[in-house]
Amino acid sequence: MTKFEFDIIFAIPDGEHDELDLSNAVFEAGFEDAVVGTGLPDLLAVALEMEGEDAESVIVSAAREILKQLPKGSTLREVRPDLVSLSDVAKKLEVKRQALQKRREMPLPAISGYYRVTEVAEAILTIVATSRRRPRFNVHIAEAWLNAGIGAQTLNARIALGEVDPENMEFRATDKKDIPPAYQIHAGA
Repeated sequence: MTKFEFDIIFAIPDGEHDELDLSNAVFEAGFEDAVVGTGLPDLLAVALEMEGEDAESVIVSAAREILKQLPKGSTLREVRPDLVSLSDVAKKLEVKRQALQKRREMPLPAISGYYRVTEVAEAILTIVATSRRRPRFNVHIAEAWLNAGIGAQTLNARIALGEVDPENMEFRATDKKDIPPAYQIHAGA
C-alpha cells in the first residue's frame, strides 16, 4: 500500500450552508482525520492522507464518499497537488525555494510560474539519485504528497474532458475523440 496526501476542493451550491455542518459532513463520510477548510464562500477544501494501490482510485473513492454527505448539487472542483509553486514544493521538502531554483534538474514552469507536480517529483528523484552530496531535501516527508500528484493531475484532466461527472464521480463512457460540448466553439449563429 502506498500513502497519498492530497486536497480535494468542492464547489458548494448557492445558499446558506453552516460551516460546522459542512465539516461534520466530511467527518460523517468517515474522514475523522481530515483537515477541513471553509474560508472561501461556496468552496470546501478537504486535506486527506490515505493509503491505497493508486492515487487516482484513492482520490475518487474519497471524493465519492464526501459528496454523498454534502448538500445536493455539490461538485468536485479540483484536486491538489497538480500545479504547484516552488514555494509549495520547498515547504514540503523543508528547504528554501532558492535551493530548488538553483537546481538545473528542476523543470521549467508549465503555467504562470506553476510547475506540474509529476515533473517536479521526477526532478527531485533525479537529484537524489545523481547528486554527489546528499541533498538536504526531506523527501520522506514529501513522499505521500508527491505520490498523489499523478492521480490529482489525471483526475483533474478527466473532469475537464467530461470523462468524470464531478457531481457523483462516476466515469462516463466517452469516445476519446469527442470534445465535450462545453469546449466546442461555434462561430456565428
